Amino acid sequence: MLKKLIAIALVTLVLHVTYSQTALAHGNSDKEARFAGRVEAGIAKLGTGKDALVKVKLRDGTKLSGYIREANDNSFVVVDAKTGEATTVPYPQVKQAKGNNLSGGAWFAIGVGVIVAVVVVVLVASKGH
Repeated sequence: MLKKLIAIALVTLVLHVTYSQTALAHGNSDKEARFAGRVEAGIAKLGTGKDALVKVKLRDGTKLSGYIREANDNSFVVVDAKTGEATTVPYPQVKQAKGNNLSGGAWFAIGVGVIVAVVVVVLVASKGH
């Protein structure tokens, strides 16, 4: 009877370890897939062209910087502004991405801010005289 209980306990333990490892693996792949989806959305938001500047760090430690020449469902292409070298980057290989592309609204707000600052400086200067 004791041998049967030990055998059942060992089988239960092996099954538990096996299924918990499978569940952990699925959790990590889901997390990576969600991150790749966020990267894809961020790249799409930046757009393409020489104004769509990006700095990318890949899972293998490679760092890329330049502009996004094109983007599709599976990858995007970063062109180094200095060398002109194009690198195709699959979304799942991205560890970190930082974009630098101000929208038209942001440029408008900056312009209005500059104009307001100039007007305030002129008014302050004219009151002093």
